[in-house]
Amino acid sequence: MSLAETLADCVAGGASVSFMWPFPVEEAYAWWGGVIESVAAGRTILFGGYADGVLSGTVQLGLDTPPNQPHRADVKKLLVHRRAREKGLAGALMTTLENEARRRGLHLLTLDTVTGSPAERLYTRLGWTKSGIIPDYALWPDGRLCDTTVFWKKLG
Repeated sequence: MSLAETLADCVAGGASVSFMWPFPVEEAYAWWGGVIESVAAGRTILFGGYADGVLSGTVQLGLDTPPNQPHRADVKKLLVHRRAREKGLAGALMTTLENEARRRGLHLLTLDTVTGSPAERLYTRLGWTKSGIIPDYALWPDGRLCDTTVFWKKLG
């Protein structure tokens, strides 16, 4: 399975991760091309996770911050294919990302996610602090509005 297939599956499953229906896997491949360019330029660190020997999840550490924020990074696009959920993959990806951020001397991470989602519960369980909720921030893939919760985590 490819990263593009995982992204397309998440959107097909209704995840609000920036894309709208219909979202063919070809568009997912094109989007990943931009991510790979960002990785090559050193602006993003890409993590992949396997379930049952198959690449099934991913998350990104966005290092492209302004000059006055070299101590922090953004967490982007935690994605797990529906066939690989409930196996601890998302938590493992986040733990790996946080450890890499610490290794790089980063002190603060931020992210946003759909309010009320399983991801929101995961971040809370992993010790992230809820900063607040922005109503009607984004759209579900079917066009309905959804709220977004902003989180932060200080790394020790």
